Amino acid sequence: MSVASLSYADLGARLNISREAARSLARRRRLPRSRSDDGKALVSVDLSEFRHMPRPRIGRQADPVAVSEAKMEALEIEACKAEIARLEAAAAGYRADFERERERADRLAVELQQVAAETAAVNERAARLAIETLEIEASKAETARLEAVAAGYRVVFERERERADGLAVELQQAAAETAAVNGRAARLEDEVEALRSGGADGSIAGQAAHRLGRLAASIVEADRAARR
Repeated sequence: MSVASLSYADLGARLNISREAARSLARRRRLPRSRSDDGKALVSVDLSEFRHMPRPRIGRQADPVAVSEAKMEALEIEACKAEIARLEAAAAGYRADFERERERADRLAVELQQVAAETAAVNERAARLAIETLEIEASKAETARLEAVAAGYRVVFERERERADGLAVELQQAAAETAAVNGRAARLEDEVEALRSGGADGSIAGQAAHRLGRLAASIVEADRAARR
């Protein structure tokens, strides 16, 4: 693209039209305008747009305005053709981009389905792990409760064992005391029997001994009855 800043006279000379026709063309094409250092009006012109502009036929003198109109229409047609070609090329590029993006979207859809399936599997596994974790925590709580109960039973057992040991000691003492009492009772019975046999003559001493023997016998019997 070759852009030049031309005055209306220069533009008319290049297009072989009058200065006024060049001004009218610049206005219709809305060409960018500026000012030169000496104050002349300049327009920015893409010279490639005017490269294939048809020349008027040599013959009778054509109307300058008609010629400028024809040139402007030709320029506009060429510009439209160039724009159409550009748009077609851009559309072809967009079509290729569209096909490429559609293929990419299809691949992404497949990957998304795979990710969704994997996510569902992970969520299911996480749910199972959560349930197992709750069961483990419940087992730990139950184990702690049973250990506490066992500790309580252990305390009770130790207390009862100490009590049983004390009762065993008391039982041994009672058995020893009972044996001693039984020995003393046996000796008393022997003495009473001796007194009975010695008091058969009817003397006062014999009668006293006899009463003493009966009293001892009654004491022994009462003691035995109490121990039963």
